[in-house]
Amino acid sequence: MLAISLVHLALGFALGLSGDEAHYALYAANLDWSYYDHPPLVGWVQWPLVALGAPDGVLRLLPNGVWAITAGLVFDIARSLALSQGQALEQAESAGFWAVLAMAVAPVLHILGIGLLPDTLLMLWTAVVMRHTLHMQADVEHCNTKNWLWLGVWLGLAGLSKYTAVFLALPVVIVLVRSHGWLVLAKPAPWLAVALALLIIMPVLAWNATHDWLSFRYQLNHGSGSTWQLGSMLRFFIGQVLLYLGLVWGGWACWRARAELVSFQAWWWVFALPFVVLVYMAGGGTGLPHWTAPAWVALAPLAGAGLHSLWQGAKRRAIKIILGVQAFISVAMFGLMLSAGPTWLSSDGTQPEDINPFTDFYGWQDAARTAQQLAQARGIQHLAVQNWTLASRLAWYARPLPVHVLDEGFDQFSLWSGALPKGERALLMDWSQMAYQLPVGDGRFERCELVHTQPVQRAGRQVAQFTWHVCEAWGGQAAPQRRERD
Repeated sequence: MLAISLVHLALGFALGLSGDEAHYALYAANLDWSYYDHPPLVGWVQWPLVALGAPDGVLRLLPNGVWAITAGLVFDIARSLALSQGQALEQAESAGFWAVLAMAVAPVLHILGIGLLPDTLLMLWTAVVMRHTLHMQADVEHCNTKNWLWLGVWLGLAGLSKYTAVFLALPVVIVLVRSHGWLVLAKPAPWLAVALALLIIMPVLAWNATHDWLSFRYQLNHGSGSTWQLGSMLRFFIGQVLLYLGLVWGGWACWRARAELVSFQAWWWVFALPFVVLVYMAGGGTGLPHWTAPAWVALAPLAGAGLHSLWQGAKRRAIKIILGVQAFISVAMFGLMLSAGPTWLSSDGTQPEDINPFTDFYGWQDAARTAQQLAQARGIQHLAVQNWTLASRLAWYARPLPVHVLDEGFDQFSLWSGALPKGERALLMDWSQMAYQLPVGDGRFERCELVHTQPVQRAGRQVAQFTWHVCEAWGGQAAPQRRERD
């Protein structure tokens, strides 16, 4: 864990913020009870560092620490599960080791250990809730009022992290009911825990009540996605299996070895419920690889037990190959992040670059500094982009200049900056990796003048380019159109 934390630390100081990271850092810079697209905890925990003006690398100490604590909890859960089945301490610690190792070679989990996202926090609370529930599962006397209230606290904090935390509460009930029977819910303590969890998430409810329930309507629309397609769901599922193959194999081995044990069967719900729901949602086009990360953290202790049993059998070579391939992919991902992608993804400055997701970490701070200088020199009060994902880093690095999103939709920037007033001039930014046509014409700007071009260089090659236009007389009718690539 120490070696991985050091890698996360080095990358955290070497890379600029991603769009999502900057967006959630802006939560801290614009402190509120909740936000349009997510609950507030991801912003609240960063607020002290943001208020002190901490650099990006220091902000990334938070996700690094959360990842390390989560890994430590996974080790302890795997060991405790093994001990509860009568295994020797050495065997139990071996299960914990394999659980953490399977996590450590999963590429996507490292992204959440470098950048603080809501899923980073939900990974932690998933592990905390599992460990606490395991303690309550061990003995019915541990299902006392104090432990129920602590469970309410952990579930409430999970709810302040991400809305999908709702899929964590039901499996906890299943685990405890299957271990102690339905009478465990007949006492007042479980309902006090529910009340406490609701009290903790009250800021989210209060914010939404005063904002026309924006978050809930957004999440319902976002979750439904577009037309559901079996192919989209299968592609997402296959991608998940490949990204987490070590955990999949270890989990399957655990299931086969302990399928008859009620105490183990119940824990599968903590993984299965959120995973199945998110995979199904991916059929509607709404699925990102890291959304399932908390579910895979829930599977890790079980996978650790399975990998331990496989290692004791005749599967050592297969384990080395599978985990070795995943480790290689993770290391390769780190290298590509540091080099801004493979060398052939470049441009001579006359043609658009190929799409390169690894250039996402470079050039934004310099571009924002340029924006501040150009705006000051020309007396411009407004920055503008044509997609909200372009706005986050610009708004973070160029704050306090307002950034307006020239789009028909509604997003968090609609609350922070509002619409660009009609008739106003703005400094419009375009980024070659997500290039748009100039918004000039009827109902849009009357004219736009190119004032600056800023290439992004990495490893001796151009990987992206920012362009700045001064645009006059906004007409108020946004209709962004992506620029076609050659």
